[in-house]
Amino acid sequence: MYISELREGQRVSQVFLCKSKTVATTKAGKTYYSLQLQDKTGLLDGKVWDLNNGIEHFEAMEFIQVDGEVTVFASALQLNIRRIRKARENEYVVEDYFPVSSKNIDVMYQELMQYGDKIKNEKMRQLVHSFFVEDADFIKRFKNHSAAKSVHHGFIGGLLEHTLAVTKLCYFYCSMYPALNRDLLLAAAMFHDIGKLEELSPFPTNDYTDEGQLLGHIVIGCEMVGARIRTIPGFPERTAAELRHCILAHHGEFEYGSPKKPALMEALALNFADNTDAKLEVMIEALSGNVNGEWMGFNRFLESNIRKSTELE
Repeated sequence: MYISELREGQRVSQVFLCKSKTVATTKAGKTYYSLQLQDKTGLLDGKVWDLNNGIEHFEAMEFIQVDGEVTVFASALQLNIRRIRKARENEYVVEDYFPVSSKNIDVMYQELMQYGDKIKNEKMRQLVHSFFVEDADFIKRFKNHSAAKSVHHGFIGGLLEHTLAVTKLCYFYCSMYPALNRDLLLAAAMFHDIGKLEELSPFPTNDYTDEGQLLGHIVIGCEMVGARIRTIPGFPERTAAELRHCILAHHGEFEYGSPKKPALMEALALNFADNTDAKLEVMIEALSGNVNGEWMGFNRFLESNIRKSTELE
């Protein structure tokens, strides 16, 4: 049974990937383990309150056989664990433990390239092609990378899925608002999160790198694009600055990590598209197990208590 299928009250005896292990202490001074358990459908909080003989030694990023009961804490599922041992190799299939996009990765990439082909400016098109057509290592990593550690699109293919959605929204904006520079906005949409290739490590860890912690994907992505622009003779300086500004401003506000606030229409449109896809995906992922329309509790990212809407008869 996968994490997405678990319900309160179920007894569980199966293998999980232990993504993280923290040794903590209760207010009463008792030591316990706080775990993040993972399979391809998501993450599950695990607690080991009683460190008895049934809890064998294990470390983070190991596959573990777990016995416990599913409970609910703060409107989220939690596994109270009674027994743990390291799993044997014949007890699990590795591919079952890494979340993957539900959409076909190659089909999504081909669709993204169709938007790249709509860029008419020769230099901008050359820049886009240098990454998305000519750079085999970049293409391989981009297709398989996640877009986040946990907030949204935190799965294999997530960066591609998010980038495609943002690019499609930006293309729609161009049809609604002809004043937008389509070439600039489409390129900015395709490039806006490429810094996540360096900010986050690939699976199985999918965690922040030192460079990610120190610089963040916005600055890293701006540097990546700037360095590639310098290899293209005659690339217009003003256009280069405008493209890099869109990347730097795509979170919209200083408090959300943007070094600059949007000063161009294209930067503003990119911020709206990025925010739209990120927040709707947060909703989709948060409500994926909500079958009865019950309130889910306060969501930190959305800053609201959320639930599914009622289906019309």
